[in-house]
Amino acid sequence: MAITMTATLMRRISMRLIACLVLANFDAAAGWAQGPKYPPLSEYMMAPEAEVALAKSAAPEKISAHATVKILTTSGYKVAAQGNNGFVCIVMRGWAAAISTTARERDLAYDAKLRAPHCFDPIASRTVLPLQELQAKLGLEGKGPDQIAKEVQAAYAKGELPKMEAVAFAYMFSADQDLGRGLGAWHPHMMVYTPNYENSMLGGNAPDSGLPIVGNGGTQFAVTVIPVDDRLAVKARLGTLLQTEKPPKE
Repeated sequence: MAITMTATLMRRISMRLIACLVLANFDAAAGWAQGPKYPPLSEYMMAPEAEVALAKSAAPEKISAHATVKILTTSGYKVAAQGNNGFVCIVMRGWAAAISTTARERDLAYDAKLRAPHCFDPIASRTVLPLQELQAKLGLEGKGPDQIAKEVQAAYAKGELPKMEAVAFAYMFSADQDLGRGLGAWHPHMMVYTPNYENSMLGGNAPDSGLPIVGNGGTQFAVTVIPVDDRLAVKARLGTLLQTEKPPKE
């Protein structure tokens, strides 16, 4: 008797096979100049379907279901699912911390296990996302946090990165995020991009207070972090990639 598979099952099998083949070759990818502290590049990568699911868990379904989703490849972030509401969901890696104001935070670039799902609103998608994509590209080239920070500043000076046009937001509601430093998923929270804000402007709240705090205070990268009710955390669900969508090509 002939055995048949559904299109969905065949697609999932093919995606996993592709993921295995790709992961096996990540460490030899062109352009990866492994630094003295960097783990193997393959440790930063995820299977495409799993990364899509994790990215979508950054925001409530009413938003993420219609958002564009980008996943990390050896050449940077590529579109895996095209949305129509102006939001863009990605899973940021440790390289995003390269512009932080403390050495401890910057060293998160070397943490290959860090997974920080964000879902950027339309303004952040135009202004913050290009910054994050550049940092990931530089990290993929094996550049350390200090070099990434220098090249980011140079890109702004040359007008190659857009400046903030208004206050912007990102959801970070994933129950499966790993923010490094033993924080795990921490709490679901909103990221409010507030250039040049200082934590003192919000009352000088401590990071573990459960109150809004400002990170990277006093810089153009300042962001206000607002924790929300833990019951709002969103679990990642596999199979959220539509059957008609295809993983991005390298």
